[in-house]
Amino acid sequence: MTTASETPSLSVEGRIATIRLRRPAHANRLGPQDLDVLRDHVAAVNANDAVLVLRIVSEGKYFCSGYDISSLASDSAPSSLYFGQTMDLIEAARPVTIAAVQGGAYGGGTDLCLACDFRIGTPRADMFMPATRLGLHFYAGGMSRYVTRLGLAQAKRLFLTAERIQADEMLRIGFLTELVPEDRLQGRLDALSAQIAAMAPIPLFGVKAQLNRIARGEIDLAGIEQAVLRSEQSRDLAEGAQAWKEKRAPTFTGR
Repeated sequence: MTTASETPSLSVEGRIATIRLRRPAHANRLGPQDLDVLRDHVAAVNANDAVLVLRIVSEGKYFCSGYDISSLASDSAPSSLYFGQTMDLIEAARPVTIAAVQGGAYGGGTDLCLACDFRIGTPRADMFMPATRLGLHFYAGGMSRYVTRLGLAQAKRLFLTAERIQADEMLRIGFLTELVPEDRLQGRLDALSAQIAAMAPIPLFGVKAQLNRIARGEIDLAGIEQAVLRSEQSRDLAEGAQAWKEKRAPTFTGR
């Protein structure tokens, strides 16, 4: 049973929110209660218009070892489909998401990484997808993220062989978007968070959502056209143009 002190926590500072995984003794695996808490945190962040960036960080040696499959032995525990649906919610979160992958990501933990828009890793990071070796068929959203982020060949390699790969290979195939020394992870996470938080909210949220749809082969031309017109009519566009002219940082309000 997960205690309250072990479930994921949420903190918000201005435009930046942080979810922290807090079960280092169990490789930050996620049980049903943890998934419920994650869903609540994502809903709270989505409802907070001030938040532009959501970071996911972990305590200890491992980033996340995925779903606690031992819970499947309980008649009351949800299927691993519930884990996948939670990852879908993280992918669809309104803010831009960043995973700080300080260590190992395994099973569903790899999908938690891929559900995020940016994935900053350290040389201590490694990953593998053992589902097929364990006898578990993976859920649709996770397989889609593997294919759209990594390509079909790499998705087949990782799912069908359960091969473990190291940080440099994770970077090469696009699993990580950046690789930094361990002692620079927090600084780079803060710098990227601040850079994104300085963007105009209307196109930031809109472009993120549409890029994810395009990656799945869903091109919403009407929705994109409406978003373009909305941005053109916004006060933020005028502010951005004026700030560019005056060679200063813009102050965006999301209007």
